[in-house]
Amino acid sequence: MLERGLTNEISDLDSVSRRYSLFKELNERRKELLPYYAASLKTFGALSKIDTQSFLSLKSERLAKTQENIITSEEITDAVGCDQLRNVKNVEFLGAGYTKTVIKGVLPMGFPVALKSVNEKGSDMRRCLEDFNDGDGCRELLQGHCQLNIQAGGVTAALEQGSPLQMIQLLQSPWEERFRVCLGLVRLLHYLSQSPLGPVALLDFQPRQFVMVAGELKLTDLDDASVEEPACQTDTDCTLHFPLRNFSIPCSSGGVCQGLNEKRNLYNAYRYFFTYLLPHQAPSILRPLIDQIMNSSGELKSDVSSTRKAFEEILRLYKSGLYLENLPSSLIRDYTALRGVRASGGVAYRCWPSYSQQACLLSVHNASEAALICSSHPHCTSFTLGGQVTWTGRPLASFRGGFSDLLPDVNSVVYIKKAKA
Repeated sequence: MLERGLTNEISDLDSVSRRYSLFKELNERRKELLPYYAASLKTFGALSKIDTQSFLSLKSERLAKTQENIITSEEITDAVGCDQLRNVKNVEFLGAGYTKTVIKGVLPMGFPVALKSVNEKGSDMRRCLEDFNDGDGCRELLQGHCQLNIQAGGVTAALEQGSPLQMIQLLQSPWEERFRVCLGLVRLLHYLSQSPLGPVALLDFQPRQFVMVAGELKLTDLDDASVEEPACQTDTDCTLHFPLRNFSIPCSSGGVCQGLNEKRNLYNAYRYFFTYLLPHQAPSILRPLIDQIMNSSGELKSDVSSTRKAFEEILRLYKSGLYLENLPSSLIRDYTALRGVRASGGVAYRCWPSYSQQACLLSVHNASEAALICSSHPHCTSFTLGGQVTWTGRPLASFRGGFSDLLPDVNSVVYIKKAKA
């Protein structure tokens, strides 16, 4: 009896000790999160105050904006609140990791989302239960970053549903689409460098942390992120270590590695994205500007803000067609324009990189640039400009080696190469 009593007493003491340890962990987590919640609420307003009508209205405006992938302070009220999550339909399992389970669903207004919740069978949950033996406490500890309440189904994050980033597929895509991904990334990094929480460092910066949503790059995983610049005593404390090289910045007078988070993100963007996606097949007149970006980001000679400005300048030149200022105006005179029709049948040939796997479909600034491309393709005898445009507003030109018929189309113009005398 005495031995059993001692065993029970030891068990009770162990249980009390575990609960105290978990309570201490939760308090420390709450203290860490309070400044972030305060900054978020101060800047963006409380998510719980979102009503369905304003959500629908703001969602319409958001869908009309195709050029931005950054959530700004004016758009944060477009966030998903608990009222929307209670009515998610078409729920389907997507996957699970160490900490979270991911499901997809459709909000009442038809917007697809990916929802993350604590993975009850994940290794993180299992280790927490082994340490503390408290299921509710472990759930709170693992989803401590969540601003949504447990009544919404335990959801820790609601994200736009996207498709996994496929680097091989991106490498085979037109330069304009690859530039779009890099531009979206540098805009995101610019936002993170000036976020209300402080400069955010993505500690697990990998392509797998991103998804594509309607052609835009989106960050989908913020589990491994830091909003604190590292403390330092000497300059050697402010060193970034990468597989092939290291970088150092001075330790500030305040004992902080000021700007280290931003530089970490920028160099990772260079080595994972810019290197593979940016230079290849860029318009020749834009290559000097692209080389400057590659050199400055690869050597960390510039910050994210100046890198973004360089990207925006390339976008401006590309959309305006200024890179074609030396294009001979006589090129288009070698073609006869047939308006109000489109080509059909006949000989379609493939080119690379094309917007279509079965034909030669390329982005052009105008008919003159399309004429230049057609003249450089040995199989091209005609091209068509229709109503299709890319994300930059540039028309898509379809190049052909011949056609068997012309069909009525008020939005289309067929340009046929004139026979040489």
